[in-house]
Amino acid sequence: MKSVFETRKTLIAGALAWIFWQAGNEFHQIAWGTGVWLGEFSPSWGILFFGFVAVCALLWIGLLALLFNERAVSSFTRLVVRFRNKLGILRWVLWLIIFLSPLYFFQFTSWGVVFQKEYFRILVWILIVCILTVLSSSGERLAGWRSFLAAFMLTASLFSVALSLRLVNDYPFSQGWSEGNRLWDYSVMFGRERYQYPPDKDIPVFLDFGRQFIGALPFLIPNLTIDMARLWVGMIQVIPYILLGTVLFRFEAGNKVLWLLLILWTFLFLKQGPIHPPLVISAVMVALAWRSPLWIAIPLMLGAGYFAQVSRFTWMFAPGMWIFMLEITSASFHDRKAAAPFLKRAILLAFFGFLGGVLLANLISASQTLLQPAASPEVISTPMAVTETEESAETQNRYPPFIQYVIDSTASQPLLWYRLLPNSTYGTGILLALLYAVVPLAVLLFYITRKKIWQLNALQKLSLLLPLVAFLVVGLIVSAKIGGGGDLHNMDMFLIGLLFTGTAAWRHGGREWVLDENKIPDLLKAVIVFSIVNSSMGPLQAIRSFEYGEDIDRINVLTDMPFGETVEMLPAQQVIDEALQIIQTEVDIARAQGEILFLDQRQLLTFGYITDVKLAPEYEKKLLMNEALGDKKAYFETFHADLAAHRFSLIISEPLRSPVKDSSFQFGEENNAWVKWVSIPVLCYYEPKIALTEVGVQLLVPRAEPVDCSNQLP
Repeated sequence: MKSVFETRKTLIAGALAWIFWQAGNEFHQIAWGTGVWLGEFSPSWGILFFGFVAVCALLWIGLLALLFNERAVSSFTRLVVRFRNKLGILRWVLWLIIFLSPLYFFQFTSWGVVFQKEYFRILVWILIVCILTVLSSSGERLAGWRSFLAAFMLTASLFSVALSLRLVNDYPFSQGWSEGNRLWDYSVMFGRERYQYPPDKDIPVFLDFGRQFIGALPFLIPNLTIDMARLWVGMIQVIPYILLGTVLFRFEAGNKVLWLLLILWTFLFLKQGPIHPPLVISAVMVALAWRSPLWIAIPLMLGAGYFAQVSRFTWMFAPGMWIFMLEITSASFHDRKAAAPFLKRAILLAFFGFLGGVLLANLISASQTLLQPAASPEVISTPMAVTETEESAETQNRYPPFIQYVIDSTASQPLLWYRLLPNSTYGTGILLALLYAVVPLAVLLFYITRKKIWQLNALQKLSLLLPLVAFLVVGLIVSAKIGGGGDLHNMDMFLIGLLFTGTAAWRHGGREWVLDENKIPDLLKAVIVFSIVNSSMGPLQAIRSFEYGEDIDRINVLTDMPFGETVEMLPAQQVIDEALQIIQTEVDIARAQGEILFLDQRQLLTFGYITDVKLAPEYEKKLLMNEALGDKKAYFETFHADLAAHRFSLIISEPLRSPVKDSSFQFGEENNAWVKWVSIPVLCYYEPKIALTEVGVQLLVPRAEPVDCSNQLP
């Protein structure tokens, strides 16, 4: 046993030595090249570097003493405990300051841009967690397992929340490929008065009802600004997860600290997707229905099924399957008579979940269709309403609607199976990333079932495994579709299903086992720590400020950016104002000559940055991409005809280019589809007039001389 302890201490010492060494190398890369003192240090950066090395060395020596010298541990423990006790309530003030310090440093200062390397940030995280653990421990113990776990999860959650909110600002232009246009999508439901468009015509939006509804809620507020809308978008990347954890673990409400930690674990586990808020909200309704009286549970399941279906068609069966998993594990099958009511309840609630997703959703949709006035021929003929099919009606109706939809959607776009493995689009690949995300929980579940801590019979095991396998297969197929495979968000039903399985395990024996540090093996403690680390490394590395555009030259030097490249940063306010003025001027000129198409950057209309423009709702960027991925020729015939006729006097877009790429490039196939169906045709009939590269906008006007583009069209 002693040799095992010695080996463990050696491994800990070696791992931390590696982190110290790598963090020192990263600090050296920043400091080197800043001057000519002692090589290529500036005096200030040289002093900082050597000071950092000295601190790391002292920490390492102290660590060795604590690991291998019991007398040193005893003396150090007495000293720290005495100091902690003298602090009294001030230790919690100190705890809060230390807890928030990495967020302030990385997210709200320019140093967070400079110190972006992973090992430096890991080292900071380790030190913060250690200090917080010691401060929050009680009695004569230096640190405890529960205090350590709490500090780890709280800091990890802080990083993930910060990442969700990092784009909250009043920058007028899009902060991602579709970020700006997505804000436009949300605005249409409750804010269509913001646009010059006939009130008797629908504004088509390429977004399911559930997702649009959640994003649209802040537009009920008059004069909503773009930073307020972005704050809401950031909040709905946090609040639904927190709400799900709150409801799911409500049976722990008597222990507020434990309840909070379980809520945060739910948040961290699901953020590994991440998962679209509507599905999380459906899961909240399922969690509320679990173990609630039937008169409450049945309406909740109807609502969960309905909301899942109107948010994404393929989610329609998930709520029914989830509730069956939760309810069936609540029964004890040692007494069949006692188990029968649980089984009947599980079947009944699953049925109402399916009913909400299939029948209720279709009934409401049919009622809305009957109540709506007939669409005018003009609306029907818009390209947004065009659907392409290569099959006959007989072929289309060969299978039930849901099965046919899955077949058609799968066949309509290519499946890129290589994205399941490490690739340029997603470094780890879907399979490896999924293993990192779920194996820790799977290992814990396997252990507690194998050791009979959580006892299940064959029916219960099948009731858990079969839905999980179904969710896994569907998620892998959808992740392989072109346009996907960039993260784990298509594994959403599987991740939530595994979360529910973990919750059932916690309730039926896992709780006492995890919280008792004498029962849980050290190896499984390491598995728990790994799961938290894996869920938080991405946010830890990604959080930083984008607000230091005026300091970009210094930052470029410190981050060793290659010549001609620069750190991504928001432009200076003067650049933003000039860009908006140029766009408004060009819009005013073009308005008298024809329609103006905001293919991209539609949020400029939403929030009034560009005014006096009649909305042309067709040919929105995300819709064009979706149709391009499916090679929808019929749709693009209309688009290309409008381009040839110079229907639009001005097109506002991202910079359009026409290079063809292969799978060695990130989203290479998606790029090629866009180039084939959009970039080449637009650049053939239109020519760039102004390129506002710093804000990512290009203004295109019809070519003065007619061009025969027939040989360039697909």
